[in-house]
Amino acid sequence: MEIGSESADRDWWRHAVVYQVYPRSFADSNGDGIGDLPGVTSRVPYLARLGIDAVWLSPFYPSALADGGYDVDDYRDVDPRLGTLADFDDLVGALKAEGIRVVIDIVPNHTSNRHAWFREALASPQGSPARDRYHFRDGRGPDGSTPPADWECGFGGLMWTQVPDGQWYLHIHAAEQPDLNWDNAEVRDDFLTTLRFWADRGVAGFRVDVAHMLAKDLPDDLPSDAQMAQMGPGAHPLFDRDDVHDVYAQWRTVFEAYDPPLTAVAEAWVLPERRGRYASQGGLGQAFNFDLLRANWDAAEFRQIIDRNLRLAATAGSSSTWVLSNHDVVRHATRYGLAQGTPEHPQDGRDWLLAGGPEVVLDRELGIRRARAGVLLLLALPGSTYLYQGEELGLHEVGDIPKEFRQDPTYVRTAGADPGRDGCRVPLPWTRSGTSFGFGTGSAHLPQPPWFGESSVEVEDGVEGSTLELYRRALAVRRELTADTSFEWHASGGSVLHFERPGGWHCVTNLATEPAPLPPGEVMIASVDLAEAGVLPPDATVWILTGP
Repeated sequence: MEIGSESADRDWWRHAVVYQVYPRSFADSNGDGIGDLPGVTSRVPYLARLGIDAVWLSPFYPSALADGGYDVDDYRDVDPRLGTLADFDDLVGALKAEGIRVVIDIVPNHTSNRHAWFREALASPQGSPARDRYHFRDGRGPDGSTPPADWECGFGGLMWTQVPDGQWYLHIHAAEQPDLNWDNAEVRDDFLTTLRFWADRGVAGFRVDVAHMLAKDLPDDLPSDAQMAQMGPGAHPLFDRDDVHDVYAQWRTVFEAYDPPLTAVAEAWVLPERRGRYASQGGLGQAFNFDLLRANWDAAEFRQIIDRNLRLAATAGSSSTWVLSNHDVVRHATRYGLAQGTPEHPQDGRDWLLAGGPEVVLDRELGIRRARAGVLLLLALPGSTYLYQGEELGLHEVGDIPKEFRQDPTYVRTAGADPGRDGCRVPLPWTRSGTSFGFGTGSAHLPQPPWFGESSVEVEDGVEGSTLELYRRALAVRRELTADTSFEWHASGGSVLHFERPGGWHCVTNLATEPAPLPPGEVMIASVDLAEAGVLPPDATVWILTGP
C-alpha cells in the first residue's frame, strides 16, 4: 500500500499511532497553571519528532470542570482559559504541516448543567419541549419527594437530582452532567451540526465518549438497581442498547460526506462480542478494546486477548485498538510495578492509591521495565495504537495528591472511597527543574511531585536507552515496516509471546521470570539492553528482522 494512495488516505486510522493530549495538563502558555491550546501548539515539534500519526485532544470546550471538561457548556467553542477558536485553527494547521491529524473528543451522552439547553429546561414548565431534550421525571411518593428510581451513580450518590419545581433529572455521571434524550430529533440534529462544525475546521475524526450510553428506555415503571443488575446485553435500560446504533448510522452519513471520510472510535465499555457493532463500517468504524489495559502481566491472558480482538476486528471490518493507559486509569508503569492481582480481579492500582501511594508496595523499576516491553508488543500488533501523554517518559502515577488539590468528582462525591483519576492527569514535566518543571511559568493546577524532574523531557531527550528515545525509535522503525494485517504466532514457551508480521518482522516478549532464547536475525529494537546474544531477559520485548 502506498502511503500517498487514495486507499491509504481513507484507511490511515487502521494502523495509526494516536497520541492522547489532555490539554489542561500538557503545556501552559500563559502561566495561569492550566494547560491550553497555544501550549499544545508550542510543543508540535516535540510531537512531530515522536513520530505519531494523530493527536487526540481531550475536551477543550467551555466547562466548569465538574468532571475534567467532560461537562460541556458549548460544543462548538473553546474554553477561554484554554484559548479561542483561532487558537484551535492554529493548532490544527501546525499539526497538519507536520503530517499529523487531529481527533477530538465528542461528549454526546450529556451536557453540563450550565449548557444553554439545560438552563432553558430549568426555566421552562414541566412537559415542555425544552425539558424533552433531557430526561425529566416526576418523583415517587405522594409528594414526589422520592427519586424516580434508586439507581446509584458511579461518581457517588444517586443518578437523579431534584430541581426546584419538584421534578427530577437523570445523570449517569455527576449531577452537573444531565443526560440528553436521544429520542429527541432536535438533539440528534444538533450533534450532526456539531460534527460538521469541527470537520469543517480540519478535524479528521472523533473519540466518542461513553458511546454505549446514549440510547435509553425509561418506562413509567422504572426497574430497581437490583433488577437492572440482572439484565443482559441489549435489555438494560441505560447501557449498550441496540437502538444506539441508529444514532451512529446517522453520523456515518456525515462522515462519508467528507473526503477522506471522517473517522471515529467508540469508548464503549461493553462485552467484547458486543463491541463489533460500534466498530462497524456503517457505524463509528472503530471501538476501543481496553482488554490489555485491564489484564495482568500474563502471557496466556495477553495471547487470549490478542487473538479475540483481532478476530472481532476482522469480523467488524475494522482494525483493533491497543491501549495501556489513558486519562481514566492508573498509569501502566505503576500498575505493572504492583503485586499481581488475579485473572478475575486484575491489579489496577486502586488499592495503592487508596493507601496514599507508599513506595514500599511499588517496584518502580519493574513497572517501567514492563511498560517498555508492553508498548513494543502493542506497536508490533496489527491495528492502531493509542498512547497517553507522558507514557513515553515512563511516567508513574502520582499517588499522594493532597486532599485539598484533588479535582475528580469520583473522589469528592465518594468522600475519598474512590481515589479518582487525578494521579494520571498531573501536568507533564518538560524540564528537570523549575516551578512546574517547564509545564508553565507558574504552579501547575495539580501538584507535581519532586521526582517528576528526573522523568522530564529535558532529562531523557537524546539519551540513549531512555524511555523517550525508545518510543521515538520504535515509532520510526514501525513506520518503515508493514501496515498489512497478517499475523502469525510462533511456538514458544508458556510465558513467551512470539509472533511474526509480513517481511520477516518478529516480535518476542518474555513475560517470565527467567531468560528465554531468541530466534536468529537482526535485532531492530529491544526494550532492554541485550547483554547476551540470542537471549531475551525477563520482562522484555525485542523486534527481530529475519527477512530475505
